[in-house]
Amino acid sequence: MVLTKEEEAFIRRKHEQTLKLRNEYQKQSSNPFRHATGEGGTVFDAGLARFQAMRVSNYEHFRPTGHSFRVGMLAVVLPIAIYAWALKSERDGREQKYRTGQVAYKDRQFKFI
Repeated sequence: MVLTKEEEAFIRRKHEQTLKLRNEYQKQSSNPFRHATGEGGTVFDAGLARFQAMRVSNYEHFRPTGHSFRVGMLAVVLPIAIYAWALKSERDGREQKYRTGQVAYKDRQFKFI
């Protein structure tokens, strides 16, 4: 795969940024005098803090739309309704067979004896 000069420069900048962040993390996490600053055991990560704040305030910024309604219906309500319908129709069919005598009592799946 051949990369253009812009793509190579982008990859190089990204790699340099990754190395810079990695070195900073290793420097902070291996500092033996870290406990004296009162920060505690973990290194503060601004990106993780932003992500957690976004997760907490996600409900406050949610706006119901037609798309979110359809996704909710297709992902939650519709599977439950289809499963309930299939379960009821299967049980009704089995009950009909029991009541008409097509299945002997000894062959039933759930019996008292």
